[in-house]
Amino acid sequence: MHPAYSVILFTTSAGAGYGLLFLLAIAMPHGSVPLDTWFAVVSMGLALALITIGLLSSTFHLGHPERAWRALSQWRSSWLSREGVAAVFTYIPAGLLGIAWVFLGETSGQWITLIAALAWIGALATVFCTGQIYASLPTIRQWNHPMTTPVYLLFALASGSLCLNALMRLFVNPAQWCDILVIVSVVCAWVAKRSYWRGIDTARELHTVESATGLGHLGKVKLLDPPHSSENYLMREMGFKVARKHARRLRAIAQTLGLFVPLVATLAMLNIVGPLGIILALVALVSGMTGIAVERWLFFAEAKHTVQLYYGEEAA
Repeated sequence: MHPAYSVILFTTSAGAGYGLLFLLAIAMPHGSVPLDTWFAVVSMGLALALITIGLLSSTFHLGHPERAWRALSQWRSSWLSREGVAAVFTYIPAGLLGIAWVFLGETSGQWITLIAALAWIGALATVFCTGQIYASLPTIRQWNHPMTTPVYLLFALASGSLCLNALMRLFVNPAQWCDILVIVSVVCAWVAKRSYWRGIDTARELHTVESATGLGHLGKVKLLDPPHSSENYLMREMGFKVARKHARRLRAIAQTLGLFVPLVATLAMLNIVGPLGIILALVALVSGMTGIAVERWLFFAEAKHTVQLYYGEEAA
C-alpha cells in the first residue's frame, strides 16, 4: 500500500495524544501527577492538540474532506465509523476533565473519577477501533493479523508514556513510576512489533491468482495481458513496493530510534534530576516518536492488497 503521510501523521500523532490522555485520566484522580494549573494546561493541551492534529490530518488523503462526517453514519458495520464515533465521544469527557482541572481546580471526587474513567475508556476505544480498521481487512494479509490491534494499543501507551515522562521532568517532578512505565511500555510495544514482523514474514500466502479469480478448479491461471496499459489508481495506491533489503534496514532504524535510544536514555535518567534529566527525557521522546513514525511507514509500505494479483503479482 502507498504510505500516505497524512495517515502516518494521524496514527502517530493521535496515538500519542490518546496514550497521554489515557495516562493522565488514570493518574490525575489518584494524585500521581502534579496537580497545579500549569501542568494541567500543558499536559491536557498537548494531549488534545496531538489528537486534533492527528484527526484533522486523517482527512487530507480524502477526495472530499468536507464529507468526512458522513463516515460516522455506518457505525453498525464499519470500524472506521466506530473510530470516528469514539473519537468524537472522547472529546466530551476529555474537555470536561480539562475544564475541571484547569479552571475549577477539581482533581478528586466521584464526578472527577467518573469523567476521568470515561476519558480513558474513550481513548482506549478509539485506538482499538483504529487498529481494527486494518486488522479486519482479509484482502491485505499483512494487516489481517492478530497482532495488528495489540501493536496499535501498545504503541499508543508507549508514546503516551514518553510524552508524560518528558512533561514530568519539565515540571521538575520526576517520578520513578513514570520512568518504569516508559521502560515497560516501550519494550512491550517493540516485542509485540517484532512478533508481528515475524508473523507476516513466515505466514503462508492466503491468496493466489486462482483463488482471487475463482478459476482455480480449471487449473493454473496465467495473466495473458495486463488489465490496463498505463498506471491507474489501484496500481499507484495499492501496488507500492519496498525492497526486502530496504525493509530490513528500515526495521533496524525503527528499532534503534524507537526502542534502544529511549531505553538507554530512560535507564540513564532513573537517578538523575535537573537539566540533564530533562534533556534525556526529551531525547527519549523525540527518538521514540521518530522510530514509531518509521514503523508506521513500514506498516503501510509492506502491505500488499490482493487486487495486485490481477496486475501480475504472484501472491498476496
